[in-house]
Amino acid sequence: MNDSVLLSVGLPIALAIIMFGLGLSLTPGDFRRVVRTPKAVFVALTLQILVLPLIAFGLVVVADVDPLIAVGVMLLAASPGGTTANLFSHLFRGDVALNVTLTAVNSVLAAVSIPLITNAAIVYFGAGDTLGLQFGKVVQVIAIVLVPVGIGMLVRSRSATFAARADRPVRVFSIVVLVLVSLGAILGERENIAGYLQEIGVVVTLFCCASLCLGYLGARVFKLGREQAIATSMEVGIHNTTVALTIALSVLDNTAVAIPAAVYSIVMYVLATLFGLVITRSRTARTTAQHDVTA
Repeated sequence: MNDSVLLSVGLPIALAIIMFGLGLSLTPGDFRRVVRTPKAVFVALTLQILVLPLIAFGLVVVADVDPLIAVGVMLLAASPGGTTANLFSHLFRGDVALNVTLTAVNSVLAAVSIPLITNAAIVYFGAGDTLGLQFGKVVQVIAIVLVPVGIGMLVRSRSATFAARADRPVRVFSIVVLVLVSLGAILGERENIAGYLQEIGVVVTLFCCASLCLGYLGARVFKLGREQAIATSMEVGIHNTTVALTIALSVLDNTAVAIPAAVYSIVMYVLATLFGLVITRSRTARTTAQHDVTA
């Protein structure tokens, strides 16, 4: 799998198309909104970029996982929130505008945070003999993450009609690519997958639960509104696993590093749905209780 032309060339192109589609959904106003809601954006980004990698690091150290798997978890933690977070936020009545802003900012910051956090993990876990984001690879990360977003935004500014028409096809394409790449990563390590799942399944599940809870409770601790807390939880908990998978497979050229993202791409949708139902039900219960009291 690692030697496939489709993997080394086709996958980065596919991710570039996905990021281009993300750019088509963004406007300069999404970045300007940071000025209008600085506290919410600052809290969410701090939780996602600083606190979340520390949680991931703690989990892999305590679990004492394979070094390549540990690097994969840290790469996953460094990956930005996915656009699917916007959908989940909408479903569970979060602040979708905040999600859009965070997605826009994250798409820029990821070009820096991914190389920094991943390289630190490679050095710490002693995976430097086979991995490494040297300058050329860092440029490649920027090229497939940041540049397409900028081009997409430029196209949208010139033709909002085209951007609207392209939205659904790109979303469908994104889902197809994620499924195929996740399956490919798992099949590529099929001889070791049972051991990896036993080793990483619990860690990934705990990481996802911690991400969702961190986003929600962290936002509430800093006195953000409930809608903003829901948006933050979905942004922190739902990662763009396609980015992590692409970097693991085509940039780092290692299937084992991709396993955590492949497993997470399945786990996060289930747990995010359950989490959303729990916080929605708790709010409904409180509203009903308050209504009974006033009645």
